[in-house]
Amino acid sequence: MLDLRIRDRKAIVCAASKGLGRACATALARAGVELVITARTRETLEQTAEEIRKETGAKVTAVAGDISTEAGRSAALAACPNPDILVNNCGGPPHGDFREWSVEDWQKAVNANMLTPIMLIKATIDGMCERKFGRIVNITSGSVKSPIPNLGMSNGARTGLTGFVAGLARQVARHNVTINNLLPGPFRTDRYLSLASAEARRRNIAVEEVLARQGEVTPAGRIGDPDEFGAACAFLCAASSGFIVGQSLLLDGGAFNSTMG
Repeated sequence: MLDLRIRDRKAIVCAASKGLGRACATALARAGVELVITARTRETLEQTAEEIRKETGAKVTAVAGDISTEAGRSAALAACPNPDILVNNCGGPPHGDFREWSVEDWQKAVNANMLTPIMLIKATIDGMCERKFGRIVNITSGSVKSPIPNLGMSNGARTGLTGFVAGLARQVARHNVTINNLLPGPFRTDRYLSLASAEARRRNIAVEEVLARQGEVTPAGRIGDPDEFGAACAFLCAASSGFIVGQSLLLDGGAFNSTMG
């Protein structure tokens, strides 16, 4: 295994009980990182923490709570007040027609997918700069580069976060603190399966048929494996990745068709 030179570093990984958050936490644990992982459901989170411990031998602390609330963020930061690595992740807002969404719906989406990561960055970045090491990775969405019609709240909130960190990343890079974004396309996660199920109901076809068709239109010919996503996160957190600043890395199997990314 490639040595990322982050052994014994400390990380907070948000929404890590399953899906892409769990994949990122596992990849960091394999690299020897000490973890604090968060999620809302305590039982699932504790089970995930124990499974990561057994596989990797890493120290993993589970902090149950809603990271989109001040209380949830405070609990995570109390368990790891001086993280070297921060992986921002929060469940995406509902899909649907924007005509049906209220101001409160929008405020909840912006809070979860824009303001929450910004508040966590605010709480941790100065310490990273003082210690001359920091890696912040924001899990956003492929919709930042190619908007998804029925995910308008996600399109808007996540693009807002991307714009904010693009400026901040350039301000802190001289302190060996990097901020980058990972933009997932189709990965086999509960969130993606939920969207596929909704599409299957709309078109009156089987969920597996929706997944198969998605794989067919992706140049890679398949849907992504969460472990691939976790490996990309760990790479951006490596000691040798300090010259990667303010980038949005799209992992979509080549679905976004562009010469310049």
